[in-house]
Amino acid sequence: MALYENEQKVKGFVGKDAESFATKNQSTCVVFSVATKSGYKDKRTNEWVNHTEWHRIVAFGQPAEHARNLKKGDYVEVKGEQFTTEYPKEIVQGKNKVKVTFRDKEVRASYVKRLEQPKSSRAGNPDAEPVREDDAA
Repeated sequence: MALYENEQKVKGFVGKDAESFATKNQSTCVVFSVATKSGYKDKRTNEWVNHTEWHRIVAFGQPAEHARNLKKGDYVEVKGEQFTTEYPKEIVQGKNKVKVTFRDKEVRASYVKRLEQPKSSRAGNPDAEPVREDDAA
């Protein structure tokens, strides 16, 4: 049994076409975003309340080969490690300067698989539908 584990599994719809880049040592890097949705039924209003979460996915090596041809709307499953990057940034408002530390999160993919589009089983649950254009980040 592992003492520490950092494994994320994300299953959702691709937000925009995957972008390929070459690193300094000429290996391929693919970046794309995946939307996951969750929701609940508000007992007071009896309506669904939805929340869409966007995940930045970065893939290298073999997973990048699988992710290279992903298009917007593809249904995918990604497994990988969550990685956080912190960077300072100076914000200027009028005469005031403030240093703020920003934090970016991404999933470094070790596994990328395109899945078959799910059959609509909406039955009153809007989470079962793909992310629409107006939901996109």
